[in-house]
Amino acid sequence: MSEYILRTYNLSKKFKNTTALHDINLSIKKGEIYGFIGQNGAGKSTLLRIITGLSFPTAGSVELFGEDNPRMLTDAQKRTGAIIESPALFPNMTAYENLEVHRLQKGIPGKECINKTLEFVGLTNTGKKKAKNFSLGMKQRLGLAIALLSDPEFLILDEPTNGLDPMGIVELRELIKKLNREKGLTILISSHILSELHQLATSYGIIHEGKLLEELSAKELDEKCKQHLRIKVDQTTKGTTVLESQLLTKDFEVLSDGTIKLYRYLDDVRKVSRTLTDNNLVIEHLSLSGDSLENYFSKLIGGVQAHD
Repeated sequence: MSEYILRTYNLSKKFKNTTALHDINLSIKKGEIYGFIGQNGAGKSTLLRIITGLSFPTAGSVELFGEDNPRMLTDAQKRTGAIIESPALFPNMTAYENLEVHRLQKGIPGKECINKTLEFVGLTNTGKKKAKNFSLGMKQRLGLAIALLSDPEFLILDEPTNGLDPMGIVELRELIKKLNREKGLTILISSHILSELHQLATSYGIIHEGKLLEELSAKELDEKCKQHLRIKVDQTTKGTTVLESQLLTKDFEVLSDGTIKLYRYLDDVRKVSRTLTDNNLVIEHLSLSGDSLENYFSKLIGGVQAHD
């Protein structure tokens, strides 16, 4: 089996004169929690609707569980659970009745899955209470229960914490982690709030105006945002030797272009500069770098202009 649950190839979507998606090449590996980050209107929901078969691309293709043949893709989509936009609930039915309707619609044999799923999402004690009287957090958990009813291998959540209070966000976050940890679910979760995804995601895709700007792991994102001194000297090897022997630190790394990222002496740039100069090194560049996650995202999308 392919290590990739989902891959898209040059996926594009046009609505009359508007291009919603531009040549999207996205990859999600088995077991990942993939944070799909972008502003409202960036194209997140459009892409998720195509992946789940609710919409069709203008160009390009989707590969799900290694299948890209349209006929086989439909079967692969049955192995996926999703909440796209708001959960589709029957307001005058109980949680159990909602799941029973969806069980019949999906042709799932036996009713054992209903109580099992309600227990997992923490809705076993709702009794005869109707969905219209649920809190927003309870409605989100019921929507999640519907998505989980068929025991999917891949779960897609579109802005799942929208409108939730802080406690509801924490509860949903822990539930998503539990699904990934205990059931081994691969999860694609979209949001416009990077700080929210940062507490969940193991990898990221950043979309802006229909273009996928970057894919990176959580470790790579943290590394890019980590505060450091960015140093460029005329002799890189000698520079690293000076850092070790004179400044007594090995907490640095050397990039392929010879730039040194130093994670110490952030509050004493003068000492670093003086030490390098005293050892006859020519400083070509020395600056404090690194950002908050939000600033990194803002800079990334701020410098990009998408074209139809």
